[in-house]
Amino acid sequence: MENTAESKNFIEQMIDKDLADGRYSGVCTRFPPEPNGYLHIGHAKSILLNAGLAKKYGGKFNLRFDDTNPTKERAEFVESIKEDVKWLGADWEDRLYFASDYFEHMYEAAMSLIKKGKAYVSDLSAEEIRQYRGTLTEPGKDDPSCGRSIEENVRLFEEMKEGKFQDGEKVLRARIDMASPNINMRDPVIYRVAHMEHHNTKDQWCIYPMYDFAHPIEDAVEGITHSICTLEFEDHRPLYDWVVREVGYEHPPRQIEFAKLYLTNVVTGKRYIKRLVEEGIVDGWDDPRLVSIAALRRRGFTPESIQKFVELCGISKSNSSVDYAMLEYCIREDLKLKKSRVMAVLDPIKVIIDNYPEGQTEELTVINNMERPELGTHTVPFGRELYIDRDDFMEVPPRKYFRMFPGNEVRLMQAYFVTCNSFVKDENGRVTEIHCTYDPASKGGSSPDGRKVKGTIHWVPAFCARQAEVRLYENIVDEELGVYNEDGSLNLNPNSLTVLKNCYVEPFAADAKAYDSFQFVRQGYFCVDAKDSTEDRLVFNRIVSLKSSYTLPGKN
Repeated sequence: MENTAESKNFIEQMIDKDLADGRYSGVCTRFPPEPNGYLHIGHAKSILLNAGLAKKYGGKFNLRFDDTNPTKERAEFVESIKEDVKWLGADWEDRLYFASDYFEHMYEAAMSLIKKGKAYVSDLSAEEIRQYRGTLTEPGKDDPSCGRSIEENVRLFEEMKEGKFQDGEKVLRARIDMASPNINMRDPVIYRVAHMEHHNTKDQWCIYPMYDFAHPIEDAVEGITHSICTLEFEDHRPLYDWVVREVGYEHPPRQIEFAKLYLTNVVTGKRYIKRLVEEGIVDGWDDPRLVSIAALRRRGFTPESIQKFVELCGISKSNSSVDYAMLEYCIREDLKLKKSRVMAVLDPIKVIIDNYPEGQTEELTVINNMERPELGTHTVPFGRELYIDRDDFMEVPPRKYFRMFPGNEVRLMQAYFVTCNSFVKDENGRVTEIHCTYDPASKGGSSPDGRKVKGTIHWVPAFCARQAEVRLYENIVDEELGVYNEDGSLNLNPNSLTVLKNCYVEPFAADAKAYDSFQFVRQGYFCVDAKDSTEDRLVFNRIVSLKSSYTLPGKN
């Protein structure tokens, strides 16, 4: 009998057990970004995993901003993250939350720990706390302030809240175990003084909870059942569990870690992207050379392609890297069945068909997508003057060159056979014009006498094609030399962006709007740039070329 049992990843297996054991009656997950930058492709894995688990188990999915550090957070990042998450298809409906909404609750939770003798106010500086913490092989030393009375700690914490201390002058530490083999458990700081305006609470607070204290409280308050996070938080799990246990939540969430998504030869670090933006090397966090979700969307990637990519990467407990070519494979596979093929000329050279009647034009019908006939057809105007790509003509061709050259007959795609007779050069020796004759009997690309031509080239009508700017992208870092130089700086690729300003597209694509995408015949997939393209200036980004040497594992 065929085995039709569903294959489940280790997280789903753990959820199944929790539900079977009665630990939880349902499932509630969350995606908890810090609003200190734009999301990147790695975040997409977490978004889709958490939203997907909630959907699979008929549960709830929260979008919650972990906005506990006002030094780096901005409202701009909040809005960009909301747009990214929704675009990926992870609908949080009315379940949008902010950690800052719980600041009063977190303050009361910290105060409850003080009153239980589980937290104390420390006078040590950040550097002194590091020195007292010990090392991986040596235990830490007790903080000189750890012996303060509960009453004094209550008073000092209240005074911290009232703004009576300067930044760094006092912190609140959890009292756990300075000899713990896990450094995270050596009386970690859970509150600090920071006289800064918060994007949400403005100047209401001058003390802010640390992430490791705030995060488990946020999960517990929202009724999160499974706190899915990446492997670097595995060593923080004992502290997570300690917080929810000591604060006293009845149904504490369970933290489960999975491996991050690493892409080869890409830049995801926020501090590096911030530098690229500030130094004008890229035109923003959504520059199509980056792999932020906003950049991928602007370049022309689809939510479905990213969903497929995350699915192929899988969920595991072992860190590994994925070739960027696999992401390109996913977008090609998605677009090839969705998008219309149009002709575009990126480096134009004019062709004049001398024996075609002057002033006459006709409409040629072409299929939008050869693999999807149901996508219909469109017409392309044809006339005496056309543009072809400069690469499709050679004055003196090498052997086995089958495109246009003097005396050779080629097929104009979907149109006629034409023979090159002569050409014109400018004063610099550059070919500016090619003269041909056509065979009127070869309409549609075949001849009644059965003769064959080996070369087929694309074209656009010079008299009505739309001029456009086309941007060709390569990886922003040099793939041969690696992402980073020896000094830690980025090893930038000087050819990461090529701008072609004198391109032409056939009229069918002339009125394209932001995010519209097409397959440019023989060139690749292209998308209308949502940032720079206007009614008067049509700008296309190359999403991906047509072919790659990448093969999906398991396919021949």
